[in-house]
Amino acid sequence: MLATIAVFFPPTPTAYATLLNAFQWAPLFTIGMWFSDHHPCGKFSRPSGYNINGRVAWAVMESVGPLHMLYLVWNFSRQFSIQELPIWNAVMVLLYCVHYVNRAYIGPLLVAPSISPVGIEIFLMVCWHNWFNTACLTPWIMGYHTSILGFDGLATISTETSKSVASQTIPYIGLALFVLGMTNNILAEHRLWRMRREEGQRRAQVSSSKGVPASGNIYHKVYVIPPADGLFRYCLYPHYLWEWIEWLGFVLVGVAVQTTIAPTGAMQSPALRLAPWNLPFAWAAQYFNTALPLAPLAYVINFIACMPPQARRGLRWYKKEFGEEAVAGRSAIVPGISWW
Repeated sequence: MLATIAVFFPPTPTAYATLLNAFQWAPLFTIGMWFSDHHPCGKFSRPSGYNINGRVAWAVMESVGPLHMLYLVWNFSRQFSIQELPIWNAVMVLLYCVHYVNRAYIGPLLVAPSISPVGIEIFLMVCWHNWFNTACLTPWIMGYHTSILGFDGLATISTETSKSVASQTIPYIGLALFVLGMTNNILAEHRLWRMRREEGQRRAQVSSSKGVPASGNIYHKVYVIPPADGLFRYCLYPHYLWEWIEWLGFVLVGVAVQTTIAPTGAMQSPALRLAPWNLPFAWAAQYFNTALPLAPLAYVINFIACMPPQARRGLRWYKKEFGEEAVAGRSAIVPGISWW
């Protein structure tokens, strides 16, 4: 039993293939999220003896991914005597860690006026997701490669001899999209936090003028609806949309990730059969003569699948709390699609 579990810490090529195959099918498990409003986090957190302090929860659960990734980079470097990562492989590690430094530390600990308690189930689920994600991403970044059933010659990682014009151009487009997406994601979140801080201070001043001193965190459970302008002109969750664009850029950068050693059996994983929603990306990779970065692609599809149910709950909440007029016909995430 212990020997069976040990192959995942760190993942062997066969264990990596097992994890990646499971991860690409994980979006199916998000279907139930459309039929439940249970999400004890943020606006929807509720009093419970099993809650975790919001700032602590976000710092810990969003640290799992980058710390696990850095550990695996160190472990694989020793195991396979990798002296130096190819430049784009290193860029992937850097981009991932920069994103999660902001998610784990800068946002929740330094910028947000308050963070609502997080239910233990959300905390454990996010920790598990971040471990699972980096258990797929990092072995691939370090050189694990697998073939795709039904797609002869399609690789999931590039080699020096397989570089095409597209595979040398697309990563730069991806890097630009990542920076653009992360920048606008941060700007949208910071605007929301700034508005919450201003509203909390306004309420505290009103209470003080009435002779009622403020007590506790004056920003706790203070929510506002942003006016329909700027990044919030067409949707209420532009930070979600821009984060999708950010991670799409991450996938495109992954087209340039290379094998770190000669493609021998040491890093070859069993072949995989693609989930149906990954087929268009495989066809595109074949058309442009590039590798298919399946590990980051699986992560992004999972990420996108998880967010619309939460945004839909938020849209209904905004309509209930502030009214249709304040919502101003805006969608949740995708501009122009009122139900999304």
